[in-house]
Amino acid sequence: MEKEMTTTRARSNFADLVNRAAYGKERVLINRRGKPVAAIVPLEDVEILERIEDEIDVKLARKTLAESEGTTPLEEVVKELGL
Repeated sequence: MEKEMTTTRARSNFADLVNRAAYGKERVLINRRGKPVAAIVPLEDVEILERIEDEIDVKLARKTLAESEGTTPLEEVVKELGL
């Protein structure tokens, strides 16, 4: 099976591409003017990417909290924002 195809061909074969991703666990790159612009991938791939992104966000938040010099009272934040 093709691992890459043009946007025009992908449009014509969209249902087949979705089935290949959903049931065959295939990944297909979609090209426009010879360059990859998108991909049709199994949902499991997306879920894994989202979990990785969430882990990175948590690590960054923990690092930021550890580096902070303390907390600012809510009243001060409200005053600074002019709320």
